[in-house]
Amino acid sequence: MTQVPFQAAPPLLDDQDLPEFTVSGGDWDDVTAEIERLSLQEKIVNERIIVNLGPVHPATHGVLRLIVEIDGEVIRRVHVGTGYLHTGIEKNMEYRTWSQGSTLCTRMDYVASMHNEAAYVMAVEKCMGITDQIPQRARLIRVLMMELQRIASHMVAIGTGGNELGGTTIMTIGFRGREEILRIFERVTGLRMNNAYLRVGGVAQDLPAGTTEYIRDLMPKVRRDLGELEDLTMQNPIFKARFVDVGIITPEAMFAMGLTGPSLRAAGYPIDMRKLQPYCDYQTFDFDIPTWTQSDCYGRVRVRFDECYQSFKIIDQVLERLDACEGEPVMIQDKSIGWPSQLSVATDGQGNSTEHVRHIMGQSMEALIHHFKLVTEGFHVPAGQATQLIEHAKGIMGCHVVSNGGTRPYRVHFREPSFSNLQSISLLAEGGMISDLIMTLASIDPVLGGVDR
Repeated sequence: MTQVPFQAAPPLLDDQDLPEFTVSGGDWDDVTAEIERLSLQEKIVNERIIVNLGPVHPATHGVLRLIVEIDGEVIRRVHVGTGYLHTGIEKNMEYRTWSQGSTLCTRMDYVASMHNEAAYVMAVEKCMGITDQIPQRARLIRVLMMELQRIASHMVAIGTGGNELGGTTIMTIGFRGREEILRIFERVTGLRMNNAYLRVGGVAQDLPAGTTEYIRDLMPKVRRDLGELEDLTMQNPIFKARFVDVGIITPEAMFAMGLTGPSLRAAGYPIDMRKLQPYCDYQTFDFDIPTWTQSDCYGRVRVRFDECYQSFKIIDQVLERLDACEGEPVMIQDKSIGWPSQLSVATDGQGNSTEHVRHIMGQSMEALIHHFKLVTEGFHVPAGQATQLIEHAKGIMGCHVVSNGGTRPYRVHFREPSFSNLQSISLLAEGGMISDLIMTLASIDPVLGGVDR
């Protein structure tokens, strides 16, 4: 690593008596030695330096930049720099049909993609006034996918948080459990990630035969991995020493900063959109909202574990209902909106069923024209706007869609929880040790695909 010479920068406006030293590169012993030399040279007792974490440091969970002002090892201020992964997803959605929007928004928070799709398609359905026309089986499948995704997202959050401590075993167990869930997604949608499976009007296709039993066979493996993670962390003295009373934030500060999800529930507030503003028939399921006594790094992990067990409870209920309604439609019956055929999962992912291809290519010119227009042009959404809130794995997600009556969105905007939660990092880290900063960041579990959408 090339060491850059230290240079004294102008003092901060609110700290005229404290010069600021910006340093980069080199070994930490060299950094502190040079700061000490410059401090003695300037006859300064206290000094404040700025350390850049990122934008490509592995501990920043992607291309995130944290500009950290420290006094010794104590953090005085943290500034968050985003935009290094900017994809323009929201803007790109204005140039694609309403159905194609699922393909774009699923790539925002790629660790919880089903929640992105759910918020978007339900917002469009609300704008069209067809929410009550979505088939029951499609709503059940959406709940199944979202709860499986919640478990997978939480296991990644817990696993990567442990990895920041050097506990690679914690990460590998977390990813091992997530792998079983990705196998379910691949069986149902043809893809492990970026599925674009939830569509306006329902879902892309019904569950393949035997899927409910397949899920029942895999869930004990996921439970085993989750239990192993819990055994390795929750009563581990090393884990607790690094997580308990670290990154504490008060309820007042959380409400002021818009911090939601497990972080808010860890402070004892059971705020969850599945209960407050139910969607997809969540009000008919029996489950609890886990809370904890303090929103510190430990409490946020504790809540994620408990939420996974509640998701297992919901999944068991969904599977029973899916067995009872097998064979029912999974797409709205309005042919001007519903996809023209049920897709089939093939070796290359998704494709139209052979029966549909035979029909449109050799039997009905009208069916071919309808298929072509619906796929290429899309359907019209009446002029208006709508907002849908859901409980994403990381907090409250909102999707606001605006239509001018055309076949493409006029505007789509997401209230993405990773982005909203990140603004709390300055309050979470201020006054703490720099060694605790990464743990604090990991505990709010930001995914930069959602932040820089």
